[in-house]
Amino acid sequence: MLSGWNASVVFPWVAVASFLIVGVLIGKSMCGWVCPFGFVQDLAGCTKRKQTDVSLRTHSNLVYVKYAILAITLLISTAFATSKLMGVSSIYQQGLGIFAQAPFTVLSPSETLFGAIPQMMYDFRFAVFQHPLQDALLGFTTLSPLFWVQFAVLVAVLAFAVYVPRSWCRYFCPHGAILAIMNRFSFIGLRREPFKCEKVGCGKCVQACPTRVPILDLPWEKFSHPECIYCMKCVDACEHKALKLTYL
Repeated sequence: MLSGWNASVVFPWVAVASFLIVGVLIGKSMCGWVCPFGFVQDLAGCTKRKQTDVSLRTHSNLVYVKYAILAITLLISTAFATSKLMGVSSIYQQGLGIFAQAPFTVLSPSETLFGAIPQMMYDFRFAVFQHPLQDALLGFTTLSPLFWVQFAVLVAVLAFAVYVPRSWCRYFCPHGAILAIMNRFSFIGLRREPFKCEKVGCGKCVQACPTRVPILDLPWEKFSHPECIYCMKCVDACEHKALKLTYL
């Protein structure tokens, strides 16, 4: 939504307001409970019993990649909108092509899975009814290079999710980056009961967390960590029932 405002040069008030309201009211729980691509990643992760442990140093560095993607997306969108206001957008668009209007959406694996692939399948079905099957198959093999790049990105992301839980959410999703910023100010959070928590020698909550939130290092009364998606896996993993959801 935010990257598409440059096409009409109208500030995306609705999109910004939506992120602010959702971020304050329910934080990143949208990522944990609503995002369909997050669900697809969970399904991909179920195919491998033992998943790869990313070192803390590598994880800490990769977390910032999604903020870089967000910054680049907004920079391109803002520059393109400015060029339209100045009447030189044709030069800008000629240089960046389709990336000028949709810098993130073009290669987003979510858009590919729920947009580009269904559209391709619909076109293929239509071609089968209108033309001989041989011609339809020929059309399938002549799909645009951009589609195959999108498909390759999708396969790579899902393959990564097989080994690293929620890897797209952790390291690459710019929508998650926006909500991560808002998550610090959200009403929703988790509370850890210090009298019930066996902090020393346990750590099952940290091991269960798909986004590597350092739960035991955070304040016990309430924490709203930027990477927490409130999937409640840490709550389920705690044998002493020391963790619970809190609000306000």
